[in-house]
Amino acid sequence: MSASFEEKSVWMQLVATAGVFAAYFFVAGRMYAVGIRHLVPYVPVFGVAVAALAAVLAVGHIAVVVASRPEGRDERDRLIGWRAESNSGWILAAGVILAIMGMIASYDDVFIAHLLFLSLLASQITAFVLQLLYYRRGL
Repeated sequence: MSASFEEKSVWMQLVATAGVFAAYFFVAGRMYAVGIRHLVPYVPVFGVAVAALAAVLAVGHIAVVVASRPEGRDERDRLIGWRAESNSGWILAAGVILAIMGMIASYDDVFIAHLLFLSLLASQITAFVLQLLYYRRGL
């Protein structure tokens, strides 16, 4: 069974997002470990990560277009995307609740911001993985 354009696009987005932001969290974790507790020093690192992700996604989508002709999203693609987002949204909700609990417990802003971002990222990566599972299952 050959992968559709949409499935290849999801694979590329998963790998790009996980790779770029794994590097971001590695750098941010080292910064936090050495005692950087203000958000401002993290902004340029985050900016570089976002720019890198945009570049990787652009190149990746060009490669996917070259490898397989886009056929356009159909009802199945929309259903798969909707179901994956619906089933992964609880991760974001749990992260927000944990962040609120962290604020109540007076954790620092850097920790709370990264917890919120990590929950958003984990939710999106889970959505990508679920999309791939749904494509393979034949949903």
